[in-house]
Amino acid sequence: MNATPADQAQLDTQRSALARQIGRWLEMPLIVLGLTWLALLIVEFTRGLNRAGEIATNVIWVVFIAEFALRFTIAPRKAAFLRHNWLTLVSLVVPALRVFRFFQTIRLLRAARTLRGFRLVKVIASINRGMRALRSSMGRRGFGYVAALTAVVILVGGAGMLAFENNPNGRGINDYGSAVWWTAMIVTTMGSEYWPQTAEGRVLCFLLSLYGLGVLGYVAGALATFFVGRDAENAKGEIAGAHALNALREEIAALRAELRNSAAARPR
Repeated sequence: MNATPADQAQLDTQRSALARQIGRWLEMPLIVLGLTWLALLIVEFTRGLNRAGEIATNVIWVVFIAEFALRFTIAPRKAAFLRHNWLTLVSLVVPALRVFRFFQTIRLLRAARTLRGFRLVKVIASINRGMRALRSSMGRRGFGYVAALTAVVILVGGAGMLAFENNPNGRGINDYGSAVWWTAMIVTTMGSEYWPQTAEGRVLCFLLSLYGLGVLGYVAGALATFFVGRDAENAKGEIAGAHALNALREEIAALRAELRNSAAARPR
């Protein structure tokens, strides 16, 4: 028996409500796992993971896959769900190349450039995962959220740049501290004397620069709002604030009352 449009709409509503409920249940564990994933990624790119680190990464990855599969199963509109979460899907597919050791059997995937390409995708997808974790814990807006996200971008971006531009035999970024400093200079739009030599490093540098421009615009807007607000609160300021507007409303109300009284007292 085919479901009517009304029945389908009701089913979609129930699935959406169930998805929101499951999201609330899993919110805090996923936040912790997401931040742990970022920490393990930084260790992997800077020093390499030991056996315990690899096991922890794989366990977290399996949990992420299960959570994604559950949300996909419940989602009323599968195609829209995939379009909205395609970067998350990529972040779950890329680790499989390491877990199953595909690049050990396929010669093409053993090339250094291809491995760096996989790492670039992993860096971008991991930053997206960290963004979701911070958004869930701190909310989408607010200076605190932007500051925390910027710290994540700098730390993870620095690990990625070290993985791409590490060249002990030549000029490059050869330690994590220098990589973090370099990334911070790019994000703050101050620039650096060194510019990436690898294609993956250049792509990451471009993305970091775009993020830095966005954050710079946000900070400039936040500062402008702060100083305009302070000027508006000052009774002698040039900008009309809440007190001045309230006083103007009271004067208008008094003027209207006086006009009504005058009209009522006028002889007919």
